Amino acid sequence: MKKRYPLFIKLYLPFLLIVLVPLFIESKYTDFSMRRFFLEQVADSLESTANLLKENTASLIPDEDQSTEVNKNIDMLCKQAGKSSEKRITVISASGKVLGDSEKYPDKMENHSDRPEFVKAMTGETGVFTRYSDTLRQTMMYLAIPITEKGKFAGVIRASVSISEIDRQLDTIKKRLFFGMILVSLFAAFAAFLFSRRISQPLERIHEGAEHFAEGDLNYRLSVFDSSETELLARTMNDMASNLNDRMQTIISQQKEIEAILSSMTEGLVAVNMEEKIINVNSSVARMFHRPASELINRSVQEVVRNPELHQFVRKAFLDESPHETDLSFHFDGETLLNIRSTPLKNAGGDRIGFLFILNDVTRLRHLENMRRDFAANVSHEIKTPLTAIKGFTETLKAGALNKPEEAFRFVGIIENHTNRLISIIDDLMKLSFIEQNSAGQEIALMDCMIRPILLSAIQICRLKADEKKIKIVCICDEGLSAKINAALIEQAFVNLIDNAIKYSEPETSVEIEALKSETGITIVFRDHGIGISSEHIPRLFERFYRVDASRSRKLGGTGLGLAIVKHIVNANGGDISVESKPGKGSSFCIQIPNKAQ
Repeated sequence: MKKRYPLFIKLYLPFLLIVLVPLFIESKYTDFSMRRFFLEQVADSLESTANLLKENTASLIPDEDQSTEVNKNIDMLCKQAGKSSEKRITVISASGKVLGDSEKYPDKMENHSDRPEFVKAMTGETGVFTRYSDTLRQTMMYLAIPITEKGKFAGVIRASVSISEIDRQLDTIKKRLFFGMILVSLFAAFAAFLFSRRISQPLERIHEGAEHFAEGDLNYRLSVFDSSETELLARTMNDMASNLNDRMQTIISQQKEIEAILSSMTEGLVAVNMEEKIINVNSSVARMFHRPASELINRSVQEVVRNPELHQFVRKAFLDESPHETDLSFHFDGETLLNIRSTPLKNAGGDRIGFLFILNDVTRLRHLENMRRDFAANVSHEIKTPLTAIKGFTETLKAGALNKPEEAFRFVGIIENHTNRLISIIDDLMKLSFIEQNSAGQEIALMDCMIRPILLSAIQICRLKADEKKIKIVCICDEGLSAKINAALIEQAFVNLIDNAIKYSEPETSVEIEALKSETGITIVFRDHGIGISSEHIPRLFERFYRVDASRSRKLGGTGLGLAIVKHIVNANGGDISVESKPGKGSSFCIQIPNKAQ
């Protein structure tokens, strides 16, 4: 991964290089120019010296056959000129023989015909060369000019000087330039630092502000800078953050409103995309399926719920855009009946992007509907049976049975029994209606009452039936036990339970009643040793007109509404009732009354 550098470094280094690189190039160029200048000055000085000696030397150069006396004169002239000019002066004949030299004896010097400055001077030009002198053992600059006599090349006069001193002077100048360059570099580095910080600091703050905005901190505000450009950028970003914050708050507020609406709905909502994957659900769906919403999102319907009927319903919904509706049965903690409706899910452009499924738990509703149908059928049956008997016996009496006193008396007794049964059914129905209407309207008055007197009163009402079957009723209840209840209704519930216990108990058995105080309230148990109830009948035991053994119940004079009345009375008093029973071992009905009736 490519390494990223801070903005300050990206600005500082280029600015510093912009200053240092030209400064370095300039120092090199200055060094080169100064050296070249000094060497040119030296060359000019050598040429001037050579030209001054040229005229004096031309007449002294002998022919090859002349004596060496003249050569001594040339050598002496060279030494005098070299001493006065502080240069090395050498006179060379056309053959390359050294005729005079200011530093050495000519006789001991080798032929100079191969020297480059001599070769060039013999062509008529000025020869200037710099090289190391083996004789003097130092770097020298040599300048040679031709000597002509009567239009002929008589020889060459050469002036030379050591450039080591020039190099030393140049080194001194270079050192001074180097220190000056260091000072300039330090100043440039400091200036580049200030300039870079002036540019980078606002940008870094803007970058820091942008990171705050990117992280969602839209309340953060950038400071205003001196530069008009950065000030404009900072103000623009602050305005952008303010606008984004307003829009985000609006979106969040709308989202919260939508979430509140969805979570408040009792219906479940499931949004499915075109790949049949769940993209959103509300809390009601999570409760229905007994799973967290996070486990449902981004998973297919087939994966979340393994229900072939649901899968078929989803496929049917995807085939066309028309709404569909059905009831499906699910098994979670028990059987649950869900009403499912489908409707197309479209975007703002009207394109279908999936489907919305609305789930409504109709288990209780369907159960109530079934109960209503059963109730209507049972009421019709219960009322029609005695009415049919009454009508039949009435017609029999009209047909002539009145002339037979014994039969007429028997028929009238039967009609009276059926009439009493109808009156009992109607009375019980009116009691249920009264309890339901008053409990729904919260018109039932609850008062603190002692439990034991109410139990004894109920026992007294049922005493005659118990004595007929020689059934012993045992009551265990503390004298000070009390609860906030409606005494009249609770007494009716107690009577119904004791009456049921007596009806379905064998003769010479017992019925035990025990009232106890618990942490949550009061528990009253009615226990008999009768025929008992099978487990499959217990869930429906408190339904209206539901009988475990219909023929036996009618024979014993029951209306099928006694336990339903008990349940409604207990619920109206804020309590709850449950039953435990086994066939042949009797039943136990338990009433729970809380400390404060709800």
